[in-house]
Amino acid sequence: MPTLRRWAGGASAKRGRAVATTGGFIAELKRRNVIRMAGLYLVSAWLLVQVGATLLPVFDAPSWTMKALVMTLAIAFVPALAVAWMFELTPQGLKRDADVPAAESIAPRTARMLDRAIIVLLALALGYFGFDKFVLSPRREAVLVAETTRLAESRAAANPAKRGNSIAVLPLVNASGDASQQFFSDGLSENLIDALSKFEGLRVIGRTSSFRFRDSKEDARSIGAKLGVAFLLAGSVQRSDDVVRIRAEVVRTDDGSALWTRQYDRPYRDLFALQDELTQAIAGVLKTKLLSADGKGRTDRPPSGNLEAYGAYLQGRFNADLGSVDDTRRAIADMTRATTLDPEYAVAWSALSRNWTTLAAVGLSGDEAKRAYAEARRTGDIAIALAPDLSDAHIARGWWLESAALDWRGAEAEYRRALDVEPENLQTKFSVASMLGLLGQLDEAIRMGGEAIRDEPLSPNWWNWYSAWLSAAGRLDDAEEAIRESIKLRPKGSAAWAQLTLIQIQRGDAKAALEAARQEPEGAWREIALAMALQAGNDRPAADAALQKLITDYGDVAAYQVAQVQALRNDADATFEWLERARETRDPGVGNTMIDPLVMRYKTDPRLAAFCKSVGLPPPTESQTKGI
Repeated sequence: MPTLRRWAGGASAKRGRAVATTGGFIAELKRRNVIRMAGLYLVSAWLLVQVGATLLPVFDAPSWTMKALVMTLAIAFVPALAVAWMFELTPQGLKRDADVPAAESIAPRTARMLDRAIIVLLALALGYFGFDKFVLSPRREAVLVAETTRLAESRAAANPAKRGNSIAVLPLVNASGDASQQFFSDGLSENLIDALSKFEGLRVIGRTSSFRFRDSKEDARSIGAKLGVAFLLAGSVQRSDDVVRIRAEVVRTDDGSALWTRQYDRPYRDLFALQDELTQAIAGVLKTKLLSADGKGRTDRPPSGNLEAYGAYLQGRFNADLGSVDDTRRAIADMTRATTLDPEYAVAWSALSRNWTTLAAVGLSGDEAKRAYAEARRTGDIAIALAPDLSDAHIARGWWLESAALDWRGAEAEYRRALDVEPENLQTKFSVASMLGLLGQLDEAIRMGGEAIRDEPLSPNWWNWYSAWLSAAGRLDDAEEAIRESIKLRPKGSAAWAQLTLIQIQRGDAKAALEAARQEPEGAWREIALAMALQAGNDRPAADAALQKLITDYGDVAAYQVAQVQALRNDADATFEWLERARETRDPGVGNTMIDPLVMRYKTDPRLAAFCKSVGLPPPTESQTKGI
């Protein structure tokens, strides 16, 4: 082994490079390319470890393989440097440094080669680093998330007892081969949801969430984990001439095995008896019993037993669920036919009233809307007269009071009465929560809304409202989590990104608010979100222009939202001017006043108290909303 003493004489003297100082030692390390070799080794080792970490798992290498590689490279570092110190690479191969005359040394040429090698390896390392960060890492994270989700679902499925006695009714497959019969299979599916929800101790997932798995290729474990249920009810319906065939099975979500399977073939005239038999069989399998001892309760069947009227009702409900204005008109025609065939069909009268209100609220204006609201009131009166204790009739009346009369307290009373009659009805429970929210009673709205969402976890509209109540209460993290659930369920839905914009404004994060606003789909809500977000920033010309554009393009239909933007600008006079316009045009947005963090900054302003009184809302000081 060469020593410091050797440098002072021997080969060093022969080369005329006497080095007895620290500076000389560093120079000697450089001359012998030891430093370059160290750099080349370290870069090569890092690159090898990174590639190994990626490739070894692909070949199912044991976990100790990676540890062995790292330890080997670490141990070999010192010998590699020792070789570089003691030997020199010559055209004749490796020779001891002491044996190479200075005139024959090619160390400078080797140094240049090592420099180029280090540069190449650094380039490869940087390239690999970028490829790993932007390509491989996201894929690994996606795989990790998927695996984590799978394990979580597996753990949940392995312990279905935590889910209690719970079931989701998946939409029965229309096995008739006739698309026009889809309403029939959907109607029977909804009937099963309604019927099973009346059994004691059985938690039944709502229609909106269950029907999201129509034609799904997911297995029972996955669906059960997403809905949080222990069992699934699946099957098919086929109606041919005068015969109905229903095949049904109850499946365990822990292992996907069938707990019970049955096929029924009955004459169509015996449809109601078949429905009862099927429901009782499923309840027996799940070991539950009816909540009502006498077996009575709400039913969607006509009192006369008229199957043609029942078919018209099912068709109308199917069309109403499609949601467009034209579909609502078709639903009105179907329900009118059902009530004509059976004039005492109170459930159909209730649905007819509800659809007239919906048509007026979302598809009509002026005198046409007034006539539609009048029909909603008339048909609703008939439903209540026929069945004073029918929950559907009070839901229809509550919807009319909320939309036509802007009578929020009256609507709450009707929804509460409906809930008293049918406490298991999720839509009714959420309707009560909605009215409590609009009256500023956020704590109770959040509690009831959360209970409803537990059994209807995949309704984006419900997540929207739930987020609005949470943000009004100042629970911004929970509000963001809720609105992102809505966005995940319906990425292109309207108003969800606008709600996230408001949450970011409440946080004081103008940049995040603008980013959220730009995600809102084209249309009025995007312009509203952009106008709000820009007010929170520092670009005043852009903020002014956005407000003016909102007024020009949508001021006639979004007066309340213009008032919100004016509130963000802290322009009280303009805010109340636009609130008055919203009242005059019967803008539905005025119903959100008590849960609006923007307008509620004027909670103690007498003008807001006067406005709330004029639209039938409580004094703003009673609201639990935190203004900004």
